[in-house]
Amino acid sequence: MISFSKHIRSTQTEIMDTFSLKGEEMESLLTDLKRVNTLLGGVGVTTSGIKELLKHHPKDKKVRIVDLGCGDGELLRQCALWSRKNKFKVELIGIDANPHILKEAQTRSKTYPEIKYRVLNIFSEEIKTLDIDICLCTLFLHHFKNQDIIKILNTLLAQSRIGLVVNDLHRSKLAFQLFKAFSAIFIRTKTARHDGLVSVARGFRKKDLEDLSKDISVKKHQITWRWAFRYQWLLVK
Repeated sequence: MISFSKHIRSTQTEIMDTFSLKGEEMESLLTDLKRVNTLLGGVGVTTSGIKELLKHHPKDKKVRIVDLGCGDGELLRQCALWSRKNKFKVELIGIDANPHILKEAQTRSKTYPEIKYRVLNIFSEEIKTLDIDICLCTLFLHHFKNQDIIKILNTLLAQSRIGLVVNDLHRSKLAFQLFKAFSAIFIRTKTARHDGLVSVARGFRKKDLEDLSKDISVKKHQITWRWAFRYQWLLVK
């Protein structure tokens, strides 16, 4: 039974966090996740954040963008299309701890020469050596406890020249109930149904993000609620 509380973030774990998914089960799950993001408009929350951070950036100067927890690279492919349309020169790097998913990501990204992938754990020392302009945390931070989130964000801010775009879930009882109905119609795998509900229960309220910001070394930040039940949190160097 997946529980929900508006007062505290859930500590329940997601099946995908085991990093053991592979083969047919993994491909079916990735298809479900793509369907969810397409129908609920999650990509736009991230790309609009990138646009805001780059509003004073010369378009002829290459931007290195790193996506943490990139999965099969769907967001990076959408970012590549966005950058081509808006005439930004980009180098896109996807980072994930699951090598099976990254193998699939490379296969799906063959026509995107601007995208590369690396198998890395967010808590590894190698993360501290990354050369980044903008870091993306899309549906990534809710997987971690608050103290780990503070550590992650401070590390990424230290490595980023421009800033971070956080796109994560609003912990809402309405969103929790609506996802149950949505998943019954549009999601085929039990893993995606389970993890989707856990994700909402592990999501954030605005005060959660404001409290986290007190322990983060950032010049300025901006929290905006976006459909469907997302927060866009821009952290600017």
